[in-house]
Amino acid sequence: MTFGGLWIGQVAMGALMNIAFAFAVGAALLAAWLAKDAQAKVAPARPAWLRAQRSMQTSAIVLVLADLVWLLYAAASMGGVSLPAALGVVPTVLVQTHVGYAWSLAFGGAVLLLLTSLASHTGMLRNALLWLAVIAVAAGKASLGHAADAGAASPAVGLQTLHVLTASVWGGLVLASGFAVLPALGASVARGVLIRTAAQVSSVSLVALVFVLLSGVLNAVRGSGGSFAAIDQTTWGHLLILKLALVALAVVLGGLNRFSALPRLRRTASTMDAHTFANLLYLEAMAMIGVFAAAAVLADSVPGFVAAG
Repeated sequence: MTFGGLWIGQVAMGALMNIAFAFAVGAALLAAWLAKDAQAKVAPARPAWLRAQRSMQTSAIVLVLADLVWLLYAAASMGGVSLPAALGVVPTVLVQTHVGYAWSLAFGGAVLLLLTSLASHTGMLRNALLWLAVIAVAAGKASLGHAADAGAASPAVGLQTLHVLTASVWGGLVLASGFAVLPALGASVARGVLIRTAAQVSSVSLVALVFVLLSGVLNAVRGSGGSFAAIDQTTWGHLLILKLALVALAVVLGGLNRFSALPRLRRTASTMDAHTFANLLYLEAMAMIGVFAAAAVLADSVPGFVAAG
């Protein structure tokens, strides 16, 4: 692993791709949950629904742009050329490398996600295309990582696709709720919608977290080759520990919300308890940004079992 401007740029774009994709997934789920309560223009849930819709669109735009810049950095790194000269290498990367094929799948999914987020009419076809796009992005991102070393259609890629999907559901709900959507339900007239949406966020996040942890453990075993020394003595292992620490912080904050703040909010429906839930969710969202950034660094680092020999 060579630390330099190209590596830093590629990792930064990878982190932005992770965050934007998760934000779009979380916002899409929230928009679907709030749609029924937001049909009337004066409905208390409408501002939150509009924020979810706009968040999904904005995140999809950022994802498409980050994908394009990431490809430029990857081409420069693979071709051993400067960033401006990488434009001439991009066609070769796209048609002659596995990275190009995987990126094309992820980018195609990102474009489809953007188009469906901009659609003026919702329906079964639009929703089917949206979630097809989400799966395509997840599969493409999984194939860009170390899982593809075992083969493009290997169980490792399937496991990593599941990990990316569930992590994006968990992290995306936290990010979209904490930063954009739930703050729009702060008015007392929207308290019922807030409680119902908060409960949905908590429950779905918990289910997604279970799959994230299970798939994450299996990925860690694969990346370390089953050796603790590969975790204890390598940069990859230290990054993994940092990521796990951030995950643990997010889990603790989410647990405080689920088992303390949310039950109080259901009992009292008070403004103070609503603020407590929102503040904890905001802190959890900050931790999730760190998780996605650490995941991007890990994806571009030499696996532990290789570095440990």
